[in-house]
Parts: sequence; structure tokens; C-alpha cells
Amino acid sequence: MKKLKVGLIGGGSWGTTVASLVARNTDISMWARSEDTVKEINKKHTNKKYLPGAVLPKNLVAHHDLESVVAGADVLVMGVPSNSFREVLKSLAPFLRPWVPVVSLTKGLERGTDLRMTEIVEAELPGHPVGVLTGPNLAREIMAGQAAASVISMDDEIIVKELQKVFNSGVFRVYTNNDVIGCELGGVLKNIIAIAVGMGIGLGAGDNTRSALITRGLAEVTRLGVALGGRAETFSGLTGMGDMLATCISSQSRNHHVGVELGKGRSIDEIIEAMVMVAEGVKSAPTVIKLADKYDIEMPIAHDVHEVIAGRLSAEQAFYGLLKRRVGAEIDPD
Repeated sequence: MKKLKVGLIGGGSWGTTVASLVARNTDISMWARSEDTVKEINKKHTNKKYLPGAVLPKNLVAHHDLESVVAGADVLVMGVPSNSFREVLKSLAPFLRPWVPVVSLTKGLERGTDLRMTEIVEAELPGHPVGVLTGPNLAREIMAGQAAASVISMDDEIIVKELQKVFNSGVFRVYTNNDVIGCELGGVLKNIIAIAVGMGIGLGAGDNTRSALITRGLAEVTRLGVALGGRAETFSGLTGMGDMLATCISSQSRNHHVGVELGKGRSIDEIIEAMVMVAEGVKSAPTVIKLADKYDIEMPIAHDVHEVIAGRLSAEQAFYGLLKRRVGAEIDPD
């Protein structure tokens, strides 16, 4: 059987990691916006800005022009931040052959439209099968050879089984799930809860508090995810609870880092300015609260994170405000 040619768009930590995993199975080329990054990957087989200390496969080739990556691709993987996702899709559309599957790695929502990344693909590239690769995946651990699991989600069961073979690699295990909405939203919504958990840690809270925030945060995420069309059981799996745990407890998580620094009293602008990579939870928070209001979903943790990011509350005010909230039943009756 002919090997599939994969084109990956994005030269950040997760995009580079996925490209490295795919390189073990088939032909892969990737696009990076930075010419310096492209040169480093091709000549030194490293990407020190995003993955310090990692050595990349020699058969992973990078390009600076989109056509070189897209034109020959049998599968297209999108690993760019949500704020540039649509712009990059429009730029590559003239080079993409019909019916090529598109897989998103991006865990964010588009500001202004409230759309998920797969919905943007459907709008900009009609006719292309679209899905997501998502789960509790910390790039540096995977590049270090540590075991991890992820989920490839797409409506078409035949295509998703072929894509599973593309991404599954050694101790990186890839499962399938046809709940695209639930899988995609799990990756988006948990970022905001991770900021809340980080704020608690920055304020000196202990493991009991962290556990409570994660558990109640998962309840919030599930309520909104189901209202938006996802399945409740998806949020108890790898793309829901699994991804939330990794993002909430790991110091490698960008959203966790943002929360910790907010808890220490730093401003959001100061924190973001010092970061190399994007924390999607900061950008998604206003859209998530907008959706919660639209569907009348109670999300007190997410709401207070949004208030802190917007500068209307301090992390300390938000944290102690949550503790004073009225408590009710843990599980709503049917």
C-alpha cells in the first residue's frame, strides 16, 4: 500500500512533535512561518526555541512556502494558533487537492465567530473530511520518549482508521472517537480550568483545593460541552478528564503557568509578553463565557477566570469568591 504523504502546518512545540511522530510512519513535510526555524530543522534537526534538547528525525523536512508542503499532501495537519487559523487556511487553499482530509491540532475557539477549528475548516475548505487529534499530550514528554495517549476524531469511520495508523507510534497510542464536537471542546474548555488551578497554586492552595477545582471544573466543561452537541461520556475520557488533568497539574502547561503567575499578582499583559508560546485559554475565555451565557450554563470557575484575565478581579478576589459561593447538589437530578 502506498504511503500517505502528510503536510503539517505550524512550527511550534506541538506541531513539531506531531511531525516527529508521523515521520516514524510515513513521509512528512512541515511549514513554519520563521525562516530561521526552517533552516534549523533542516540543517541541525532541532527546534530549540520550542523544544530545547529534542532531536528531530532526519527525514522531517521543513519549508517556508506553503505550496511546497500542501500541494503533494494526502493528509493536511493544522498546528497553528486559533487567531491565525483561518488566515493560514485561506492562504493554503489554492494548493490543496480536493478531498484531502484535514486534521486540527489547535485547542481554541475563533474570537468573533465562536467557531471551533473544524467548523472553520468546513467553511474555508468545503468537501474536505475534517477531524481533530487531541488529548493529554505534553510535547516535551512525548519527545523524550515517554508514553502518552491521544484521540483522533472524525465522522468518517473509514478515514479515521487510516489516520489512526498515521499518528499511532510506539508508546504514543492513538484511539478513535466519532464525537468530533465533544473531543474538540474538551481540548478547548479545559484550558480555562487549568488557569484557575494555576491561580490557586500561585496563591498557596494545596492539593485538596486543586482536586476540587479540577473536579468541579470538569462538571462545568461537561455541561457546556453537552449543550453544544458533545456527548457526556466523551468528557470522562482522554479528551476531557485526561486532557484536563495533564493541563491542570503540569508545570509544562502554558495555561497552568499563566494561572500560577496571576496568582502571584502579575498582570495578564506582563505574563503574556514574557511567554514564547500561546496560552489558548486566555484567548478562548471571553468566547466560552459568551457561549455559557447563550446556552444558560452555569460556569462559576470559568466566569471568574475570565474576570481576572479582563482585569476586573484579582486572582485572590476570584479564588475566595468561589469559596463563598452557595453549595448545592454535586450531581444535578434528572
